[in-house]
Amino acid sequence: MSDNHPELPDGYSPVPAGKVANVVTFLEMRQRPAETTGLPGLPFALVRLSPQNLDIYRRLFRDVGEDWLWGSMLGVGDDEVRGILSNPSMETYALRDGDRDIGLLELDFRIPGECEVVYFGIVKDAIGKGTGRLLMNQAIAKAWAQPIERFWLHTCTFDHPAAVGFYQRSGFKPYKLMVEVHDDPRLIGLMPKTAAPHVPLLEPAPGIE
Repeated sequence: MSDNHPELPDGYSPVPAGKVANVVTFLEMRQRPAETTGLPGLPFALVRLSPQNLDIYRRLFRDVGEDWLWGSMLGVGDDEVRGILSNPSMETYALRDGDRDIGLLELDFRIPGECEVVYFGIVKDAIGKGTGRLLMNQAIAKAWAQPIERFWLHTCTFDHPAAVGFYQRSGFKPYKLMVEVHDDPRLIGLMPKTAAPHVPLLEPAPGIE
């Protein structure tokens, strides 16, 4: 049956309803940058999370990531998350402002000579106040305190529109682009349908799987 829509030019690929697609930018840092400033002191603190902090991790992951459609850890069981938090080659931190956790940083050192920023973000009302720069300075210091040769991360078009520029100003250089297609977490019960309103929600027609 025709959908009465015009033919698309070459280079376009349809994305099925119920899926989301985004462009992923990979960036890396091959040498330690000039010394960065540390946390300014109270009320800020960087607190490493342990398996006993599962609730903090879960809450921060949602508070930081829901606007950007972070869904990867929402369907992961508690035992697996505790395993990440107990792994000595994984470092997970909360950025604390007084008695409130406002940022999440997770570093993966499992590949010798490398560090990946797995998760990096701050809550919505802390954006634009220099808090992201505080957290990134800590990420750079933590990563290069280890014997690594490469520090890398990826970001995507679901993230804050200033993310790529922020990472480049931090010393990362883009080296690869990829397209990712996966289930929309808003349609499989992992987050509300109101999450990430900048990402269109395309529900399958009734009766179509």
